[in-house]
Amino acid sequence: MPRIYSLTALVAIWAVAAAMAQSRLLPGPLSVGATILTDIRSGELPFQMGCTLARVTGSFAIAMALGIFAGYAMGRSKAVDRYADPWLVVLINLPALVTIIFAYVWIGLNETAAILAVALNKLPNVIVVVREGARALDPELDEMAGAFQFSRLSRIRHVVIPQLAPYLAASSRSGLSIVWKIVLVVELIGRPNGVGFVLGSAFSLFDMTRILGYSISFIALMLVIESLLVQPLERRAIRWRRRPA
Repeated sequence: MPRIYSLTALVAIWAVAAAMAQSRLLPGPLSVGATILTDIRSGELPFQMGCTLARVTGSFAIAMALGIFAGYAMGRSKAVDRYADPWLVVLINLPALVTIIFAYVWIGLNETAAILAVALNKLPNVIVVVREGARALDPELDEMAGAFQFSRLSRIRHVVIPQLAPYLAASSRSGLSIVWKIVLVVELIGRPNGVGFVLGSAFSLFDMTRILGYSISFIALMLVIESLLVQPLERRAIRWRRRPA
């Protein structure tokens, strides 16, 4: 309930400010809502949101897969960590815009470049978190797995993954927020569709109603994903750590 009251207050403040400004640069909630409904009925909003969501999903999956593998290897092997750490530092400090430009110049203005650019920007975040999780693995549990002659697959499934689960959940949650922001920049610069493309087109026309409409719609979609998918998975991941009182 407090969240509902807070959002209601925000919309009310927005409506009052728009009424006082009487400017097309600050449209009111009703105008923005009407634009959203119109684009939903025409199919434009679902299409553009679908394009963006597909890029978010693809780049997120690639970054998580590569980041888990690299982070675990760096966390378990000092030699690998010493060799790969400079690369990781470079990736962490490389601006997202530079990565996007490099990808478009080297690969071309296509979906492959867009998805890889976003994945590369998220990758160091996953590596850092998973590396810390790998370093924190309990050696006694590893010894127990050896004593019971667990196969390599069983050891990963029953010993490693449960301990890494909270770190994987943390990297997923923080990484998702990074991915969807960078995807919009990628679309703004070099894609012919998606929410970022629409925002760029609306900006060129100073169409604040459409800018606000698509921004609000995309934020709402990310909040739904966060509430219905990411948070439940995170709670499930850390459930095993809880102890009865």
